[in-house]
Amino acid sequence: MSRRTTLVFGWALALAAIALFSALGSWQYGRKDQKQAMLDQAAQVLAERDPQPLAAAASADAADGFAWAAGEGIWADAPAVLLDNQQRNGRPGVRVYRLFDPAAGEPMLVELGWLPVPPDRSIPAIGGELPAPPLEGLLLAPPSAGLANAAIQPQADGSLLLMALDLDALAQALGRERIAPRVLRLDPDAPGGYARDLEILPNTLPPEQHLGYAVQWYGLALAVLATALILTFRRPRGTRRVPPSS
Repeated sequence: MSRRTTLVFGWALALAAIALFSALGSWQYGRKDQKQAMLDQAAQVLAERDPQPLAAAASADAADGFAWAAGEGIWADAPAVLLDNQQRNGRPGVRVYRLFDPAAGEPMLVELGWLPVPPDRSIPAIGGELPAPPLEGLLLAPPSAGLANAAIQPQADGSLLLMALDLDALAQALGRERIAPRVLRLDPDAPGGYARDLEILPNTLPPEQHLGYAVQWYGLALAVLATALILTFRRPRGTRRVPPSS
């Protein structure tokens, strides 16, 4: 294979790698902007705490947004919903949800908080009194399902364990036509429930980490470009510079 052919083939591979690494860097940078926008919106909502009716949970136009909400209603006669693989302070556990029927609007999931799961993976039993209405807290989208399997696993105490909150499948399992697309995370200062906070990005990467990954991908693209340039302009072995004739 001639040197020219080798260079053409090498540059084709280098350009493909540069395009791939640059695309991955741009994707990570975009995710950084998205998550920062989420944090900014949530911070504004939490600073104002202007309560909206619980019926706002059913608004399809704001399914990915945040709102502070409060209202009356009753707890549904339905089993607890346990979302598995939820980290808190580095410990594995489950997030506990219960179905609530607001005085106006669609049935909605209310997040009561987090419970630890021991090393033997025995799922904790759910009991105790539910917080008395009216309820107040942060409306937000349920945790992203990602690639998790949304299969529902009934537990001995009747609760439903799952890896992802598929609201359509969950509505069917709970005997409802539909569940509101946003969940209510109870105010941590409200009595009842379990350990909880108003952290917006649990179990996911913060904006600064996405920025770090973006810089790494862009750095790899630059490294490939620099390597390709060095190999292109490097003098082949075995060649000697011929001194000019006098």
